[in-house]
Amino acid sequence: QVQLQESGPGLVKPSQTLSLTCTVSGDSIRTNSMYWNWIRQPPGKGLEWIGYIGYSGVTYYSPALKNRTSISRDTSKNEFTLHMNSVTSEDTAVYYCASLLWPSGFGAWGQGTQVTVSS
Repeated sequence: QVQLQESGPGLVKPSQTLSLTCTVSGDSIRTNSMYWNWIRQPPGKGLEWIGYIGYSGVTYYSPALKNRTSISRDTSKNEFTLHMNSVTSEDTAVYYCASLLWPSGFGAWGQGTQVTVSS
């Protein structure tokens, strides 16, 4: 059973960089056809997909966020990390990591972590 757990600071100041890590258990992030995603939900809004890092290390980002977003991984720790720079209050949201098996779809999700951007 795959389990994901987000971790990182709950409060980030405007213009700084938000970094969140997702630790995966029950599967390797190098498993073929697996894609590891970051998704967020701002208050009062729907889910917004941010990007993924695939089993081979390939990354892909939402066009709306790609200029200030990157996702990296540490295969020795079986975890992947979201970095988003130049944050504003618009980046306040609950951030989720989630697995996706191609072509089946999304699988396990983390419980989510609240990130607030405020001075």
